[in-house]
Amino acid sequence: MTDFTMSRGDDGVAVITWDVPGKSMNVLSMDGAQELNDLIDQALADEAVKGIVITSGKKDFAAGMDLNVIAGMKDRGGAQAVFDGVMTLHQLLRKIELAGMDPKTKKGGKPIAAALPGTALGIGLELPLATHRIFAADNPKAKIGLPEIMVGIFPGAGGTTRLVRKLGAMVAAPFLLEGKLNEPKKAKAAGIVDEVVEDPLAAAKAWVLEAKEADLVKPWDAKGYKMPGGEPFHPAGFMTFVGASAMVHGKTLGVYPAAKALLSAVYEGAQVPFDQALKIEARWFTNVLMNPSSGAMIRSLFINKEALEKGANRPEAPDQSVKKVGILGAGMMGAGIAYVSAMAGIEVVLIDAAQDSADRGKAYSEGLLDKAISRKKSTPEKKAEVLGRITPTTDYAALEGCDLIVEAVFEDPSVKAEVTKKAEAVIPQDAIFATNTSTLPISELAKASARPQQFIGIHFFSPVDKMLLVEIIKGRETGDIAVAKALDFVRQIRKTPIVVNDERFFYANRCIIPYINEGIRLVAEGVNPTLIENAAKMMGMPLGPLQLVDETSIDLGVKIAKATKAAMGEAYPDGAVDEVLFWMADQGRMGRKAKAGFYAYGEDGKRQGFWDGLKAQYPRAEDQPELTEIQHRLMFVQALEAVRAFEAGVLEDIREGDVGAILGWGFAPWTGGPFGWLDMLGAERAVAICEDLTARHGARFEAPKLLRELAASGARFYDRYGDGKRAA
Repeated sequence: MTDFTMSRGDDGVAVITWDVPGKSMNVLSMDGAQELNDLIDQALADEAVKGIVITSGKKDFAAGMDLNVIAGMKDRGGAQAVFDGVMTLHQLLRKIELAGMDPKTKKGGKPIAAALPGTALGIGLELPLATHRIFAADNPKAKIGLPEIMVGIFPGAGGTTRLVRKLGAMVAAPFLLEGKLNEPKKAKAAGIVDEVVEDPLAAAKAWVLEAKEADLVKPWDAKGYKMPGGEPFHPAGFMTFVGASAMVHGKTLGVYPAAKALLSAVYEGAQVPFDQALKIEARWFTNVLMNPSSGAMIRSLFINKEALEKGANRPEAPDQSVKKVGILGAGMMGAGIAYVSAMAGIEVVLIDAAQDSADRGKAYSEGLLDKAISRKKSTPEKKAEVLGRITPTTDYAALEGCDLIVEAVFEDPSVKAEVTKKAEAVIPQDAIFATNTSTLPISELAKASARPQQFIGIHFFSPVDKMLLVEIIKGRETGDIAVAKALDFVRQIRKTPIVVNDERFFYANRCIIPYINEGIRLVAEGVNPTLIENAAKMMGMPLGPLQLVDETSIDLGVKIAKATKAAMGEAYPDGAVDEVLFWMADQGRMGRKAKAGFYAYGEDGKRQGFWDGLKAQYPRAEDQPELTEIQHRLMFVQALEAVRAFEAGVLEDIREGDVGAILGWGFAPWTGGPFGWLDMLGAERAVAICEDLTARHGARFEAPKLLRELAASGARFYDRYGDGKRAA
């Protein structure tokens, strides 16, 4: 079985078809690259072949390089193996680009075109960029681009060098530095693809039969080539590179090595001949891949995330795909769950106490669909189809036939118990009941159910339509079928699941609340709020802790604090945090929703700097702590809580811990997650930092027993638990 096959038509066109067996999308392996190389050699040597078209046997062209292969290169042979592997790809794509031409005259080559039936990402675009003309199908669902930067690397198979030389550094920047994807017509408008047609294979065949020798010579291989927008020492180009450097540093704050390396490859490569530029690109790509951050991001955001989405921790059970879901509560959360369910093709019954509330819940979907239509990402027909799946009502009898119930009412156990009983009186005996809660113990809520084995927690993050993570919580009596049902449902709505056991705050909130609390503690100690927020962002956190508490609302923080204190009694550790939080609430500063929190807000809701009253109440200390100390405090309170959750069995798999941390609350993605970060530091160093922080700031920084064991043995979390093993 091969990834590439070739057929030769009577018209003299050789069609090379990429169709990886057993995969829904094509991905390139090194074996596949060798197959393609051999077929190109055969076609170029065959006098009967007038031209070549490279296409796909699937509905899409390709999803990119198999990142497992890239990771394997690094593990097997280090930097030299990575560089050699990348140069092998460069040589293949350069062979396609030159297509048998005489090296000096650039004559005698055979035309090679790419026919893209659908999505083309990563190497799936780098390969077409090496051909002489790219034909894309007029398929608005297709995505074309180079998204490598999103997983901690950059286009290293010539995509960086070719796109910059084709478009110029300024125009190429959003596609390279932001991983911007486009549908085919926009990709053509940007100059990435050459033609958008109904039948790309037929159009590509016709073109190769009529192409002239001049059509085959890329601009950078022609005499007198000048880079669009100017080279680095051209006046216009100089300003572009100065601006790009400032933009990259402003957005990454120096913690994402791939962006800086990409810019270096472009800057250096623009000053030398094309083939030398490819070597420079390969060296910088190797540099990035050897950086621990790159490996950690690939592991969490690609390998582990994909494994979880494919059911790495799913119990053995028949398919549990959801056909009809009942959603109890049509507020923001319930309305969001209704929308993603209907978008996935699931029939939805949306119930609320009042019909106008249920109708508003459905209207939320209508608003999102209208916005999508205005952006040309949906159609009126699609809108009608999706809305037709949602039935808003007050009548629990409408739940008959639902195989899954998702309860999303107020965070009040008595209210949840009431709707549980009402729903169970109607739904089938084998239906699964899921409660959406961020803090209430599932095992306690399950006491209201007559079927505790079929009762489970599903914690959605807000806004549901945008957040990728869903936390599934097993109660003490939750059975395997309920877990399988929840996982299959999350897969249907195209989210990433993690499965955890029941304990206060589960996993995500257990880790993020200490982060917020540490920021508030620092305020009470007189640390400049600007220093606190910037320290967090310079570690890669998307929001500082004070902005985060404003976004989630201060009154919610007060409510959680009171409930936690009532449950923990004398063991409650956050009195110093409550002093600040409760005082803020007493001032009526409830966060962004009230346009008054730690930050001041304008009438338009935009932040306008910190509230002056904060400095008056908590004067700045004369001696401010070092940046590193603040960063350690903010990072360790999260990472140590993740370790404790794993030790306690709340978290059963560190892969879920890392993926959940990044997708759930944005834990510094460059680290690969809290366990990845501790592995980068090394357990021995992490324990030493913990001991220092504990001595100066208290027991919340005590190194967990498991971390001390790793330090003593010189092991890492991923050495011992990376394959999904549980803590002993």
